[in-house]
Amino acid sequence: MQKSFLGAFGIGLAIIALGVGGILVMQRGDRIELPGKILKVRTAPLDEGSSVAVIDFRIANSSNILFEVRTVNVEMEDHQGKSYLGQPVSEMDAKRLFEALPVLGPKFNPSLLMRDRIGSHGSADRMIAAQFQMPMALLDGRKRFLVRIEEVDGKVFEYAEH
Repeated sequence: MQKSFLGAFGIGLAIIALGVGGILVMQRGDRIELPGKILKVRTAPLDEGSSVAVIDFRIANSSNILFEVRTVNVEMEDHQGKSYLGQPVSEMDAKRLFEALPVLGPKFNPSLLMRDRIGSHGSADRMIAAQFQMPMALLDGRKRFLVRIEEVDGKVFEYAEH
């Protein structure tokens, strides 16, 4: 009797393990992950007290869910650990910025904007331009830039300059 009980108990545990494993496999792509990296950073002075940073980056949506952008922010961190939030530049102003400041080089990618979407299992090269109320020397002496993308459901993804 004890052998038949142990055999039935073992079979029951195996069925439960298979059921839990099947549920985990089926929900594998239902969680939004947005791996990415900063590809290139360019800076230029606007005047004596303000500068602009243009950050090109690549992001990929590895989930089965459509990713939609709520906000995009750029933060500059100096070597003392102090953070400065940049003012994002619109796509239309970014085009004018590249025309007015040839030192930035060509505009490689479109800006990542509110309500932009990245399909499931898709990737995109985008840029964000941000104005900082500081001289160019402070911007160039930074520790790093952080690009922060918030998804419409509230999840935040951060990408740091290396």
